[in-house]
Amino acid sequence: MYFLFSLLSTVFCMASFLQDGGFPKPLSKKDEEDCFKRTRAGDEEALSTLVNHNMRLVVHIAKKYVGTMDSEDLISIGSVGLLKAIKTFDYTKGTQFATYASRCIDNEILMTLRANKKNNCCVSLFHPIGTDKEGNEVTLLDTLHDENYDVGKQIEKDYVSQTLREVLQKALTSREYGIISLRYGLDGADPLPQRKVAEKYGISRSYISRIEKKALSKIRAYLEKNNVDLT
Repeated sequence: MYFLFSLLSTVFCMASFLQDGGFPKPLSKKDEEDCFKRTRAGDEEALSTLVNHNMRLVVHIAKKYVGTMDSEDLISIGSVGLLKAIKTFDYTKGTQFATYASRCIDNEILMTLRANKKNNCCVSLFHPIGTDKEGNEVTLLDTLHDENYDVGKQIEKDYVSQTLREVLQKALTSREYGIISLRYGLDGADPLPQRKVAEKYGISRSYISRIEKKALSKIRAYLEKNNVDLT
């Protein structure tokens, strides 16, 4: 369950990348080392920075496996590998993080693909169920297809949104819920920086930062205690 909430943050960031059509540039060696130091001290913002500036690497590696499973699933799994790399990387040895992270991301995707081969009893929306009149393969998803409605994405989105909202409402106070929602764009709005959230609440940015860190800790504790899996 370690880094589980950070994984949710990755998903929201990934959606933002797809919308904006670009990725942040890689961090300089100095900035990257600083982020690792802060991350080891429990700084969630530094962790988020490391994730955001290395998502390009996740997408690049995921492209090698296109066709084996859904592209968004590949990116999500690759993000897990990235988070594991951030957790285990020893920045004091001078090794290039991108090289180390690439192996972790690649291994995570490969392990998932191997596990999927052993679990063929599950029915997937992409599982072939026959062919059409022209001999083209038809999947279960095709039978539910609507030009303006992606069933698979909608099911996943609804589940994550509903479960996440329930977790936040149970784990947080109303003010904490409001601040986390604004910071991460959990209610459909664009994520806001701490400065903007502070302006909305009429309090200092440092106070918002303290509330956010406390709320994230409470969410992580709730997820671990109740064994909630949103991945």
